[in-house]
Amino acid sequence: MFVRFTNIINSLQSLNKCYTNSEMVRKILRCLPKSWMPKVTAIKEAKDLNTLPLEELLGSLMTHEMTIKNHEDDEEQDKKKKKVIAFKSSTTDSSKEESDDEMALITRRFKKYLAKKKFG
Repeated sequence: MFVRFTNIINSLQSLNKCYTNSEMVRKILRCLPKSWMPKVTAIKEAKDLNTLPLEELLGSLMTHEMTIKNHEDDEEQDKKKKKVIAFKSSTTDSSKEESDDEMALITRRFKKYLAKKKFG
C-alpha cells in the first residue's frame, strides 16, 4: 500500500501538485480499513499529526500489522490443537464367544439409538 501511495504522490509532484507531510499522514490514516480504526484512533490521540513523519507512521502501521498476523497465527494453532483427538487402544486375547457377545451388545445399542433418532 505504501509503495502505491508513494508512486501516486510522486506522479502528482511531477504534475506540480505537492502535499505536505501532514496531509500525506492524514490521507494514509483515512484510507485504512475499518478493522484498523482502533489503531488509527490511538495514533491520532497519542501523536501530533502535524509533526508525525511519514516513515514513523509507516513503521507503526507495519508493527501493528505484524502483531495482528501473529495473533491470527496463534489462534489458528490453538484451533488445530483443540481438534486433535486420540483414542487408546488395547489388545486382549479373548475367545470368539466373548467377541460375539460384545458385537451383539453393540448391535443392540446401535439399533436402540437409531430407533430413538427416528421417532425422537
